[in-house]
Amino acid sequence: MNALDSSTASVSSANKSWRETAAEKRQTDMEKIPLAWRLRESTVAEAKIRRSLVGTFIEGLLNAETQAITAMDVADLVQEMGSGRITAVRVVTAFCHRAAVIHQLTQNMLEIGFDMALKRAKELDDYFQAHHQLIGPLHGIPLTLKDQFHIKGLETSMAFVGWIGTFEGQKGTGKERNFESQLIREFHSLGAVPIGKSPETSNNILGYLWSPHNQQLSSGGSSGGEAVMQALRGSAFGIGTDIGGSVSMPASYNGIFSLKPSSGRLSMRGVANTGPGQLVMPTVPGIMGQSVATLRLVLKALLSKKPWLQDPYVVPLPWRDCEEYHPKPKSNMLHHPIPAIGFMANDGVVTPHPPVQRALRMAKAALQEAGYNLIDWDPPSNQESLEIHGCIARGDGCPDVWRALQLSGEPEVPEIEGLFEPHGPREPMSLPEYHDVVIHMRDYRNRYQDYWMSTATRSDSGLPVEVFISPVTPTAGLLPEKFFYAEYTNSTNVLDFPTVVIPVTTVDENVDKVDAGFRPFNETDRLNMDAYDARAYHGAPTAIQLVGMRLSEEKLLSMAQVVVDALDRYKTSSI
Repeated sequence: MNALDSSTASVSSANKSWRETAAEKRQTDMEKIPLAWRLRESTVAEAKIRRSLVGTFIEGLLNAETQAITAMDVADLVQEMGSGRITAVRVVTAFCHRAAVIHQLTQNMLEIGFDMALKRAKELDDYFQAHHQLIGPLHGIPLTLKDQFHIKGLETSMAFVGWIGTFEGQKGTGKERNFESQLIREFHSLGAVPIGKSPETSNNILGYLWSPHNQQLSSGGSSGGEAVMQALRGSAFGIGTDIGGSVSMPASYNGIFSLKPSSGRLSMRGVANTGPGQLVMPTVPGIMGQSVATLRLVLKALLSKKPWLQDPYVVPLPWRDCEEYHPKPKSNMLHHPIPAIGFMANDGVVTPHPPVQRALRMAKAALQEAGYNLIDWDPPSNQESLEIHGCIARGDGCPDVWRALQLSGEPEVPEIEGLFEPHGPREPMSLPEYHDVVIHMRDYRNRYQDYWMSTATRSDSGLPVEVFISPVTPTAGLLPEKFFYAEYTNSTNVLDFPTVVIPVTTVDENVDKVDAGFRPFNETDRLNMDAYDARAYHGAPTAIQLVGMRLSEEKLLSMAQVVVDALDRYKTSSI
């Protein structure tokens, strides 16, 4: 029997048991939920047929204390614990309770660590009692993470059935449930408390994750589980991963804020991943939360730990305070010029759906009313990133994903069907071909930088734009199998630009209609617009994306708050 026959035989025998392994995993998770937090079967059944889970439905399943605590943002929680008005145990209990309810409604926790979290919260309270101070800037703050980050005492399966009970698919390493990613160690020293881990959007263990705002629509991927957790407020903030929009897209579809930093700002050391040897366009951790202030607080806290001292792939770049970018009187403009902002209504390749167009118009009008100088953004085409991104991300043929699937015999989820040949990975690119793609990426980055600098000739201040606004994706929400274009986010990974997603509005089926004069740029543009269904999308969150220069996260977050403030004033004045 040759190696291929042996692999096939292994798959054949494993096919009989992967469903049972997944079922046992689901049962193990359920047993970690205290009986007092279990929902009635009728409640779970009702949740499955509801269009929306947010608002009164989920709030009605929680007691008053849980509602009150989980409604607070991170800075407020820290302040309450620092004053002694509330304990870490009460905060962690409230979020664990809410997360338990969310999991039963949506099946979005691969790992549940409530017992561990409450034990840690008690330690934090004891420290506060003894020293009359918080242990760090995230003292007692519950978080959840995409299940790529290793936490002692919990498994990491990345939603591969074959990884259950192993360390990244291997047994007997001594690392099973006994290893921690660097980011987890940093959070521990900052006082943050992990309470569990979320899955990939589509997986064979828990199934498919839908948007809690509109359960006809996908939660987006691949960090969709974490986006659902944040949308329903199951933790105070979350961590996902991104290589092509995997944080930004689900954030936009679930009405939350997110930060995807440039590579090298946060540590990926000791994090499970596919394609771990691909470092030309690396996967990055991303932060999800309820406000720009939370994104800022978490990033600043993590950078205070000097992650570059432990991870040689992190850039030694401490937090840099940025001025608040608010318009100054004209007499002051010489010393405090108003920043210019680039504006991309569409990239000339695929036109956003009507609600995304409306969100962009709202942002533009809000910023213009606030006195900002907006410049049309027409850089090197996103079409070029289409020619680069897939070749780098999947140019090896994804043999590690294939091997992970073969461990249990589970099938590919629909999102990666066609990725492999019938009996194995596709042939990888040759090294010279790969070099050509990387050279193209370098040239694309250089030309994009030249374009960015050239905007100084069109800005009132005589300086290049600080950031630019664009769609996150062409769609507001996502009907499964109706997604045709990812280059608004893929391009930011190819360029290694940091991005912030800002929720703006929701789809209104009576307002957001396709313009009768719409003419597609190409076939993909036509397919995308034909997939728009105003009734199906109704109520879905709609967001914009703010993009900054490489490694400019602090400035980007400052500008993101400017946009949020301008939108708040604009919406208030429009009522």
